[in-house]
Amino acid sequence: MDRTAGKVMSMREAVAAFVRDGDTVSLEGFTHLIPTAAGHEIIRQGRRNLTVVRMTADIVVDQMLAAGCVTRLVSSFVGNSSAGSLGELRRRIEHGDPEPLAFEEYSHYGMVCRYLAGAQRLPFYPLRSYAGSDLPSVNPGIRKVVSPYPAPDGGAEQIYVVPPVNPDVTIVHAQRADRRGNTQVWGLTGVQAEAVYAAEKAVVVVEELVADEVVRSDPNRTLIPAHAVDAVVVCPRGAHPSFAQGYYDRDNAFYRSWSAISKDPARLREWLEEWVYGTADHAEYVARLGEGFWAGLAVGEALSEPVNYGRRL
Repeated sequence: MDRTAGKVMSMREAVAAFVRDGDTVSLEGFTHLIPTAAGHEIIRQGRRNLTVVRMTADIVVDQMLAAGCVTRLVSSFVGNSSAGSLGELRRRIEHGDPEPLAFEEYSHYGMVCRYLAGAQRLPFYPLRSYAGSDLPSVNPGIRKVVSPYPAPDGGAEQIYVVPPVNPDVTIVHAQRADRRGNTQVWGLTGVQAEAVYAAEKAVVVVEELVADEVVRSDPNRTLIPAHAVDAVVVCPRGAHPSFAQGYYDRDNAFYRSWSAISKDPARLREWLEEWVYGTADHAEYVARLGEGFWAGLAVGEALSEPVNYGRRL
């Protein structure tokens, strides 16, 4: 397939073209399909003063913090995915070491609503779930407005609202796309589509590039259509240590090891030197781990039942 056709480019090209110092960058993928390789390339290219928006700020955010890329984080969860803690993030928030991190905290649904408002170009999005929460006391972005409609009892109702988020660029990982950017996802879908529509530009990183006919054969699996995508990056195993449903499993051993790595600043920087700065790209990262390692994360088949879309006779 001709790489010059459509929107296909290398990770290096995509980050150079769409991620600038000072940008607001959304990195989305919920539990699986986390755009780790994209985060590593942002580190290699030395981007600075980024605002990172990610519902579940995890290992890749910890790594970008340690590399000095991020000055503000917008998130609804921070942690090492049930396997421990994030050492660099904790040092910055709890002690301002080596420098403070500006942190905006929302609930999961609050972040969903921010993406929805951003995608729909709304001034805010209402939600009820902050009633009884102390989050509004620590985040002035969570506010109350008076509903223009009467409450069931006829009185005036106040309701919480959150502001839109409109990233300069959203980067998501997915299973496959065609050269135009029609992107297909299965398994946990998270808020990838909303995050893409909320952004000015969108980069989709995929496990494989497929022919147009493959996408057309199963159109309902297209979560993100081509018109919303500015670049397609083919990067197999680019979600490691998270998993890509149907391609490889979660690297639980790495998640368990990360707390000890990130707890020690010197050890964390040694890890970055070896696995990010010390690799030219994600293909070299993958090769360094070795095929025996990847064989341990291989997955078997669990095929979806075919459907009949029907055709005119």
